Amino acid sequence: MGKNCKILLHTFVFIILTLLTQIGGVVYLMSFIFSRRIKISFPLKGLAAFLVIYSLGTFVTVPMLAKLFHRERITHYDNLHPANYMTILMNRNYVRSEVNTYLKTVSDKLMHSHPQVKMRYLDANFPLIDGFPLLPHLSHNDGKKVDFSLVYEDEQGHIIDASKSVSGYGVFEEPRSGEINHYKTCLTAGFTMYDAPKYMTLGSINGELRFSEKGTKALMDALTQDEAVDKVFLEPHLKERLRLQSKKIRFQGCHSVRHDDHIHIQLR
Repeated sequence: MGKNCKILLHTFVFIILTLLTQIGGVVYLMSFIFSRRIKISFPLKGLAAFLVIYSLGTFVTVPMLAKLFHRERITHYDNLHPANYMTILMNRNYVRSEVNTYLKTVSDKLMHSHPQVKMRYLDANFPLIDGFPLLPHLSHNDGKKVDFSLVYEDEQGHIIDASKSVSGYGVFEEPRSGEINHYKTCLTAGFTMYDAPKYMTLGSINGELRFSEKGTKALMDALTQDEAVDKVFLEPHLKERLRLQSKKIRFQGCHSVRHDDHIHIQLR
């Protein structure tokens, strides 16, 4: 491989790792320096160096640096945890301290009123620098946003602590006949990326599960009651189906993506 091709390849990997994890690009460069200083030669030495430095960064260094940007990892409880552990490994689980306080309040409410309902969070924010984009999201860049999975149940109606895709995104609860259908409206208007999350599932799972109306309604009620909440994005047909009354629940617009596979919360 020519020198220019190698430079382009390394640049591409640097950019992708940075966009996906924020710190991955810097760690990638550090791994080259570190691996060259290791005198012992063994297969995949560079990869081993990357994994060691990345792990130390993710679990030791970054949580300390995040405090400089007024961010911290989401605190877990019995009924609040990530839908996918990759969220943690990719440093997409950071919020401001006031968001953690809010999540603790919601967790307590749910534990008291609906202990069977679990809060499965998806993407939140990166740990460092306000305004740094957390792709593919448009607004997860200030420590105040968190996505949650919808709630699902089995055929017997028992609420299940599981998602319907590996990533937690992309498996939609489609509008029923007679319900508002913004999906069709937005695609007809030319917003072709409106259903883009269907390409981000990383694989569909738990096909036997079905959307839980009672579970999702309980979660939505708990999420929207606090005064700290500014906006909640959920597709209008689900708001109508669940008979949700909060004015904080809004349609995100066709310029964004569908929100009938997840719930988006943002604080003031």
